Amino acid sequence: MTPRPSLGLRARLLFAFALLCVVTAAAVAGGLYVLARNDILKRTQDAAVQAMTGRLEALYPLRSAAPDQEELGEIAAAAAGQNGFAVAVYRDRHSPLPPGPPPPPGHGVPGGEAQTLDLGVIPSELRRVVAGGDVAWQRVVWRSGPILIIGSPLLVIERDRTTRVSGIEVYSARSLLPEQDSIDALAARAWLTGGAALAFAVLLALLATRGVLGPVRELGRAARLLGEGELRTRIAVRGSDELAEVARTFNDTAAELERHVRQLREMEADARRFVADVSHELRTPLAALAAVADVLDEEADRLPEPADRAARLVSQETLNLTALVNDLIEISRFDSGVAALAPNEVDMAELVRATLRVRGWSERVETEVPAGVTARLDPRRVDVILANLVGNALRHGEPPVSVRLRADPDQITLEVRDHGPGLEEAVLPHVFDRFYKASAARARSEGSGLGLAIARENARLHRGDLTVANAPDGGAVFTLRLPRRAPDPGEGAVFTSRPPDRMPDPDEGAVSTPRPPGRAPDPDGGPG
Repeated sequence: MTPRPSLGLRARLLFAFALLCVVTAAAVAGGLYVLARNDILKRTQDAAVQAMTGRLEALYPLRSAAPDQEELGEIAAAAAGQNGFAVAVYRDRHSPLPPGPPPPPGHGVPGGEAQTLDLGVIPSELRRVVAGGDVAWQRVVWRSGPILIIGSPLLVIERDRTTRVSGIEVYSARSLLPEQDSIDALAARAWLTGGAALAFAVLLALLATRGVLGPVRELGRAARLLGEGELRTRIAVRGSDELAEVARTFNDTAAELERHVRQLREMEADARRFVADVSHELRTPLAALAAVADVLDEEADRLPEPADRAARLVSQETLNLTALVNDLIEISRFDSGVAALAPNEVDMAELVRATLRVRGWSERVETEVPAGVTARLDPRRVDVILANLVGNALRHGEPPVSVRLRADPDQITLEVRDHGPGLEEAVLPHVFDRFYKASAARARSEGSGLGLAIARENARLHRGDLTVANAPDGGAVFTLRLPRRAPDPGEGAVFTSRPPDRMPDPDEGAVSTPRPPGRAPDPDGGPG
């Protein structure tokens, strides 16, 4: 499953800064906008109510408690002032108030042509409140603009200085367009302020991400170099913040890792040198033992029963020990980087047949090797690889065992297959490990336990590879891929050997091929 792409750290920091700025600017600007708007409208309506109340107080005392049309017009004109709209309405205070439509003709008189206020604009709830003797106001939209309608009843002062509702209602309207323009200008300034704050936040985010991502990138570069084996990589420590602490921790970790790796390399070099020295020192006495073993083999048939078995056992174990020493010497050559190819032009079909014929396997192995396939390879090392693979298949697999050759312009492929149960999945990754025991049931393997490891190193020395897998219909399949032209020694062939995880125990077994009885192993590394 392909992971979904995620935003980089820079993009996330920029987004976080921008989001924080937008939210903060919106909250502050919105709050200030609402407070300023409410304050403007409150001051406007308070001033309008106070002005209308003052104008109405100038009308007292009223000439009549039941004004006619002319007097209602004078009252409306006085309430409207210079730039307002007004209407005066007279009705019996005990009569019911209609739910909204204007009163019948004759009960409402506009205060002038320029001061006309449609009674239908006045909300019915506002009229009910005013009819109850209270001063009230409400903002409405009239003629596509906001207006403030103020309603006030006119009171009649009795002789005993008490007041009562006269039944005259005065409604004055004042345009709120100037205030609306002020509020719109305030909103525009709030948007501009928010935009400027957003730009400033993006600039701060860029500076902040540069200061944060610079050390992070340097840390990532150093980590990559450290992973590639540059153990002397260090980071410059700047300041005393958290990033500086991370840099110091990285440097301490890298120094400690370098020290441990140096110690491990020194121990590994000592161990390899020890194995190589011991193997070379054992070679001479083993040659003498091999000669004695040959004599014992020849005389075993004439010895009594216990003695002949002991002689054969000594001979076989001498051969096994010689094979182990020779394989250890070969492995030490790979580890020290002195293993070299001796390439020659080789007929692959003839090489396969010769490998099988020399070991007596020609009748037991099926071959599919087309004629005319040539390659420039080291025939001795290819023989070692093929002998080890076929020997393993014959010993640990089930017949039929087959060898198949394929070729293309750039490489050749050799497949060695058996039809046994195959290898367990847990075993496959370790087949080419040194001294790996494929089956715990075998307390000891007849081979040295290094055969497959040597085979793979020989393949890599050719700049090829050796792999293993299980066939779908059963059996293990070893696949050897080699270039048609192996590198010459003067071309600087690169050889890479994976060092063993620990010093091997010669008594451990491995997926390995024993040599045919009675045949001395190849000193330069053969199957085992």
